[in-house]
Amino acid sequence: MISRLSSLSERLYEIDYNLWVLETVKKLENKDFSCLDWENLVEEVLDLSQREKNKLESLLIKLFEHLLKLAYWSAEIEQNRAHWEGEIINFRLQIKRLLRRSPSLKSFAQEILNDCYQDSRKIVSKRAQLPISIFPDQPIASLEQLLDENWYP
Repeated sequence: MISRLSSLSERLYEIDYNLWVLETVKKLENKDFSCLDWENLVEEVLDLSQREKNKLESLLIKLFEHLLKLAYWSAEIEQNRAHWEGEIINFRLQIKRLLRRSPSLKSFAQEILNDCYQDSRKIVSKRAQLPISIFPDQPIASLEQLLDENWYP
């Protein structure tokens, strides 16, 4: 009987993800652990961590992009300064909020900082139609500087 319930739960995961989540929550609230779809539940919990990492990576790339635009895209600075600075504030706030909620992600941010910077160099180079060599090879800021609301390049 338990294996049949488990099989139904696994099929539900494939057929209707939202319903699977709601049913799983009910089972957890009722402490009905024997009927949980453990394999998919473990996979989903691990995926939560990966989503947070992906979000942090995306935010760091966007933050670097706007800092690079502000520092190097002189042809557009007058028309776009306020927008870029607004986006810089926005991305800083989102990153700070994410790191407050998950402090262990700070070491991950340090690990990916250079890769995020390199990605943003490529993006800004293409968007601004500037040679990539204009941008420094190494990140223009440390993580602490990136998150400092008073720091701008």
